[in-house]
Amino acid sequence: MIEVKDIYKTFGEHEVLSGITADFKPGKNNLIIGSSGSGKTTLLKCIVGLHEPTNGEVLYNKENFTALKFEARVPIRKQIGMLFQNSALFDSMTVEENIIFPLNLFTDMSKSEKTDRANFCLKRVNLEGKNRLFPSELSGGMKKRVGIARAISMQPKYLFVDEPNSGLDPKTAILIDELIAELTEEYQTTTVVVTHDMNSVMGIGDNIIFLHNGQKWWEGTNKEIAHTDNKELNSFVFASKFMLAARGKL
Repeated sequence: MIEVKDIYKTFGEHEVLSGITADFKPGKNNLIIGSSGSGKTTLLKCIVGLHEPTNGEVLYNKENFTALKFEARVPIRKQIGMLFQNSALFDSMTVEENIIFPLNLFTDMSKSEKTDRANFCLKRVNLEGKNRLFPSELSGGMKKRVGIARAISMQPKYLFVDEPNSGLDPKTAILIDELIAELTEEYQTTTVVVTHDMNSVMGIGDNIIFLHNGQKWWEGTNKEIAHTDNKELNSFVFASKFMLAARGKL
């Protein structure tokens, strides 16, 4: 479980996050949604330690992550898997080398053990036999799946995903959502997904946090979101549906 308590983040004189408090539960798809500039990615970066909150606390299983020095954070960081928006694969490495990269950094596994783990992860994301390909030889959806394979290579307790469906066609986006949901349930990870994709929200949103102007404006499930009377959330949902419909007509 991850808890964020009264998180503030300021860049210069610009306050991006203002008093965010939320719980992210294991075995659940915890989604952070909101329009561009609402603070979604900044909150994600504060949780994983890429940004330091100006005020507030981030707790991993009751341990105060924000109070720890760099070295003391390493054991928690070893339990984190992350899929970045652009997959962040190393172009000069093969698929297998990309997946093994965190194993080289954080484990003392033998070469054969690392290869076995890479093969297992590739099988889990339906990319068996793609070990020797380079990122330039992959489609957008395949890159996302390799990114997921790398993210789960360390068998993480915590999985963070930033805009997983960015740049993907609707069919591939649904497959990525389903894969994330399957892995979350299978490994009981605490999964946190930043997205603006309403298909993802309605498909896998076990717990949804809606940010508006850097504040938590609403929290609930994908079943509750359709019946909310929150004006800003309804505006966001309606605009998202309108854009999806418009794209379908192109």
